[in-house]
Amino acid sequence: MATTLPKPPKTVDLHAEAFLGNLDIYETDELLAESLELMREMLDAAIYWDYTEIRFIHGKGKGVLRQAVYEELAFYKQNDAIASYHPSYHNEDIVVVHIGL
Repeated sequence: MATTLPKPPKTVDLHAEAFLGNLDIYETDELLAESLELMREMLDAAIYWDYTEIRFIHGKGKGVLRQAVYEELAFYKQNDAIASYHPSYHNEDIVVVHIGL
């Protein structure tokens, strides 16, 4: 039987408090790793479901999550898994990822 990925939402909040329970049990680097893992899972699922784009909310803060997200997206772009990515024109706390042309 083939495995199918669940359809991801069109916009994904990468802030740990949006998808994790007790944040007190995590170290800061673990929270970042969890956010990046969620981003990868949602992006891979969006690619699987032939989405044309998906949005990730990384927020402002100190910019650590934003920087990590952009580094990860650069890897996806280098490997031709996505077409492009850029800050949202309406809210720079969100990155818009274009998957297909």
